[in-house]
This record gives sequence, C-alpha cells and structure tokens, in this order.
Amino acid sequence: MTGSDIPSSFRLAYVPGVTPTKWVRVWHERLPGTPLELVQATAAEAPELLADGGADAGLVRLPVDRNVLSAIPLYTETTVVVIPKDHVATAAEELSLDELADEIVLHPLDDVLGWETLPGRPAIERPATTADAIELVAAGVGVLLVPQSLARLHHRKDLTYRPVPEAPESRIALSWPEAEITPDLVEEFIGIVRGRTVNSTRGRAATPPQQTAKAKAKDKARDKAKATGKAKGGGSGGARHKSASGRKPQAGGRAGGQSGKRGKPRGR
Repeated sequence: MTGSDIPSSFRLAYVPGVTPTKWVRVWHERLPGTPLELVQATAAEAPELLADGGADAGLVRLPVDRNVLSAIPLYTETTVVVIPKDHVATAAEELSLDELADEIVLHPLDDVLGWETLPGRPAIERPATTADAIELVAAGVGVLLVPQSLARLHHRKDLTYRPVPEAPESRIALSWPEAEITPDLVEEFIGIVRGRTVNSTRGRAATPPQQTAKAKAKDKARDKAKATGKAKGGGSGGARHKSASGRKPQAGGRAGGQSGKRGKPRGR
C-alpha cells in the first residue's frame, strides 16, 4: 500500500460495556499519523453499522452473521444479577438460577444474553433499555441479569451485583466486513488486540521504530570507535618496533664506541 492509498483515519465501533482505551492508546503510539475515530453503537446496531461501511472494525457482541462479517472472539464476560444493596441475596458470594425463582426478573428489549428460558417470574412488561431496567431494580420492582461490564457501566450506590455461573454468557469479538484481503489498518488493529509486537511481520508497519534506529546508530558508532582504537594501538606498536630495530647511534653508540676504543692499540 502506497502512502496515497492509506486511509486518513480508522473508524472503530464499540458497544456498551466494552472499554477500548488500552488498544486505542497502543494505536496512537504505533500509528501517530493515522487518527482513530471511536463510533459508539448499541449491540443490535453494531453489526449493521459494520456491514454498511459505517466503521472499519468494531468491538461487538457475538453472534454476528459470518457470511457478512469476519470475527475474532476476544473474551467471555461473567453474567451477574443486579440487586439492591439491602437484598437478602447479598449474603451469598454467587447465586444459582434456582435461587432467583421467586424474583421478578426484568428482561429489557436490548438484552444481550439470548435467553431460551428466562428464570424467575416475568415482569408485566419489558423495559425498553438496560438503563431503564436498572432504574426499576433500584425502585425494588425486580432484579436484572446482565454481563458484568454492563453492571459496572450502570453502577449506582444503592445497587450491587453477584455472579450467576449457570446463566448464559456474552462473548466480545473484534469484527470487520468480510473481504478476500483484510485491509491493512484492520490487520494493524488485529495485531494490537492480539498483543503482537511492533516488529511483527503481520500488518503494514514496515519501518523500524525510531528508538530501534537510534540503537542501531549507537551500535555503529561503538563499532567505529573500537575500530579506531585498534588502529591507534597498532600504529603505536609499530613505532616502538621501528625504534628498537633501527634506532640512531646515540641510543647504542656508547656501547659501540667503547668497544671500538678498547680494540684500538695503545701507544706507548
């Protein structure tokens, strides 16, 4: 991909409960010249948004239509029941579905757990949103089963939650429009969420990071300094050798002169 072909920005959709902060931070560190635009969407809207090109990739809740979208599962969330802080169930560390049999279990229209059979007793009507259901829990109308991230998102001081291991779970995935060749920027983001290093052969980042270039320059300078030091050391040794083998008469003339003096016959 040439510089002119690289998109000016990368649009990342994400659904309520998902926190893309750490991945966005890594993106800005690795691709400072390519802005990342966050696009918030509901769990129901996100797949259609991706299919229509409203975002390049998205952090969505499974399932998605695999004929239209590619997806890489990232993690599975714990399901919890949201209850008032003074509820008798707060005495337990976790709850079973049977323990909710006598409770009115709220089932909002934007539910993401995909129940086959909802536990407990049904409410007279379904709340429009999870936020509405949280308000009803606070009013003492019933309880609500949601992924833990949504319980945290809608945190209130008068409410708490407990894990329900038997309940259905929600899986988060990175998804993007199905294509024969995955776009380079999508490949970059896949590498980030999977923890690939900046020097990975996957993705489009082919230029070594600036810090690595500096390290190479330091190594080159060190090698040059060593070579220069060896050259100086060799020249000095040669000078000493020359002086020892071909020194001028004054260094050894005294001994030679004395020898010649002794060999000359004395006059009487």
